[in-house]
Amino acid sequence: MRGTRGLAAVALVALAVVPWLAARHQLSLLTDLLIYGLFALSLDLIMGYTGMVSFGHAAYFGLGAYASALVLIHFAQPVPVALLAGALLAGVVALPVGWFSTRATGIYFAMLTLAFAQLLYTVAYKWRELTGGSDGIAGVPKTTLFWGGPSLATPQAFYALVAACVVLSLVLCRAVVRSPFGHALEAIRENERRFMSLGRDPRPFKLVVFVIAAVFAGLAGALFAPFRGFASPEVMFWVFSGQGLMMVIMGGIGTLVGPILGAMVFILIQEVLSSYTEHWMIFTGVVFVLMVIFLPDGLVGTARRLWARG
Repeated sequence: MRGTRGLAAVALVALAVVPWLAARHQLSLLTDLLIYGLFALSLDLIMGYTGMVSFGHAAYFGLGAYASALVLIHFAQPVPVALLAGALLAGVVALPVGWFSTRATGIYFAMLTLAFAQLLYTVAYKWRELTGGSDGIAGVPKTTLFWGGPSLATPQAFYALVAACVVLSLVLCRAVVRSPFGHALEAIRENERRFMSLGRDPRPFKLVVFVIAAVFAGLAGALFAPFRGFASPEVMFWVFSGQGLMMVIMGGIGTLVGPILGAMVFILIQEVLSSYTEHWMIFTGVVFVLMVIFLPDGLVGTARRLWARG
């Protein structure tokens, strides 16, 4: 426990001093990594702690991105208002989707999440008047922290906002998984039939965590739109959901910190390989396969196992 707290303190100090040490492009890359890390963290809530593998989690990231983009462009509100809109829209849409999806298990749950996500992707792609169709929405501004407050247009200011959102989300997710509700989720993951034999219905628990995960994914998307300056249907496509699964597996399923680290490793591998070859996805796939074979517990899971051995 003491070692974990020490590592957390070191990580917080590192996040705080980065703006003064990193060059502009390095700070931009780290901001990008944190946003993808938040997306992977949200997926780990339902995948790692409840055992539900979603193939459509990118839909909520995309909903958050579109809501944030529309609020910032058409209403010129502070960025936190856009973040709230993105998280809320993702949660509201996830409620009926989760109600239907969590009534299925295993591959049927995965296929339902994929089907709903592709439906939302098609709506975003076809509703050109609102979403810009295949072109998406460009020119999303970084406005201010609050009405009449400091601008978030500088890389340092927006990085600080993203880092604060990721740290707060991590703390909230940790509180969720360590609560009695979180212990119930783990019981469902371990043996859903035994959970039901105790007279408990697992579906409300699965629905609530599904919505919570969508809210955090929506928050990540809402940060993504002003940071990149656009929102497009590509961020809702099933390929991005698949990449999210790879991030979680690479970092360590059911570890919270692991998916954030996995997202960073995944994006860095992608950045390096894409600078050398246009076939970077092949090599990324090879790296992923090797990690699954030799590090089945992921980076953080393997580190914990080795630490426990002493």
